[in-house]
Amino acid sequence: MATYEVALVLLVDSSGAVLMQHRDDRTSASPNQWSLPGGHVEPGETPEQAAHRELLEETGLAAGELNPLWSGPRPYEAGFPHTVTVHVFHGTTDASQQDVVVGEGRAMVFVPQEKVLDRDLAVTTAAVLPLYLDSTEDAH
Repeated sequence: MATYEVALVLLVDSSGAVLMQHRDDRTSASPNQWSLPGGHVEPGETPEQAAHRELLEETGLAAGELNPLWSGPRPYEAGFPHTVTVHVFHGTTDASQQDVVVGEGRAMVFVPQEKVLDRDLAVTTAAVLPLYLDSTEDAH
């Protein structure tokens, strides 16, 4: 069984919309589902460095500051044969949808917060998004 680390980015625009990736059917993890942009932490790289690199590769966007939001084991999913530690970082951007480049997947779009849970979400995204949304409600 493979063991590795993944870094994901929960990037929010000025309206509060969350950047989401519609994964394609060629991926081994969560095909055809909606996820946060991100990917494997490479050897010699910190999770935060991986988050910045993956965000740039997958979206064309460079984030300023990324803050740790959540870290832990990838939630269980039947048939998924790997042990994965997931690191989720939160950041904000002044970028708009027109600035986003789809570097991977079917689509990369900013989804209004009230609609993010309506999508067919990847297992980790489904676990992390409510934590973030609850924290933003607490702030109001």
